Amino acid sequence: MQFCNNHKSLNLKALDIFAGCGGLSLGFENAGFKVIGAFDNWKPAIQVYQKNFQHPIYNYDLSNLNNDYSIFAEFDCDVVIGGPPCQDFSSAGKRNENLGRGDLSVIFAHIISSIKPRWFLMENVERYQKSKKRCQVLDIFKANNYGLTETIIKASLCGVPQNRKRYICIGQLNGKDDELLPYINHNLAEKPMSVRDYLGDTLGIEYYYRHPRTYARRGIFSIDEPSPTIRGVNRPIPKTYKLHKADASSLIKEIRPLTTIERSYIQTFPKNFDFDIENQSKTDLEQMIGNAVPVKLGEYVANAIIEYIQGKAKPQLEPKQLVLNFGDN
Repeated sequence: MQFCNNHKSLNLKALDIFAGCGGLSLGFENAGFKVIGAFDNWKPAIQVYQKNFQHPIYNYDLSNLNNDYSIFAEFDCDVVIGGPPCQDFSSAGKRNENLGRGDLSVIFAHIISSIKPRWFLMENVERYQKSKKRCQVLDIFKANNYGLTETIIKASLCGVPQNRKRYICIGQLNGKDDELLPYINHNLAEKPMSVRDYLGDTLGIEYYYRHPRTYARRGIFSIDEPSPTIRGVNRPIPKTYKLHKADASSLIKEIRPLTTIERSYIQTFPKNFDFDIENQSKTDLEQMIGNAVPVKLGEYVANAIIEYIQGKAKPQLEPKQLVLNFGDN
């Protein structure tokens, strides 16, 4: 994947809302954006974020703003980025968007409509595309004159060794719908990135265990394929585990799950990212790593926005290139 390398001259300021431990912030910083502030309401993730960024992060209850969005206007940012909590939409959750967290994407939309940045990026799980909340959110964006580019993007084609599909919505104030689709799609890799492609042999294993949600699914994977989606839980292989027909290896005794830090590598956090391990519980670390936006995915989308802003000629997609849209399964 080739990107333009003159990004820093744009000096675009970004504000990260629902920042978590900072995957999206780091991705945008890597692309040349200047992240000037962040918000979250979970102390463990905030502590990790503070370890890795110079700009401030604010512990703020974003579910209880009472229609007061003035604190966000103080930042005078060019772009607002964020991944509102997705558990109410996730296939790993209860799949009930009325449990309360689904409202946070609506709050994100109200923040955008209040401060009207030139750009925004909203990220969520693939299932969000079919939710009623999405329709409500899009109505708010359109009422405030945002041109919208929506797509489902496969992280494994964006430099992330993981089968993780994510909904993204990019908004441009007074822009046109779908303007950024060619810029998003033309740099997609021709084949999914495997764990070995990204990490080589540094893990010291050929196979590993990822606990399946049901035993109708396999649990043993090869590093020569993309990892399954990194979730917020990480369990050892049960002594009673029965081989699945699709398991990549039958040598159960030699199989282990990935460690917490190895899982952060699959989420493309760099090895020097400080997870404050001595002060964090393993449960919290697993959760924040699983919840994070993969760094390289954030960077990929940020680069697409920059190419568009810099006035690069609109890419012409060849038939062989994979264009992701809501018809993909």
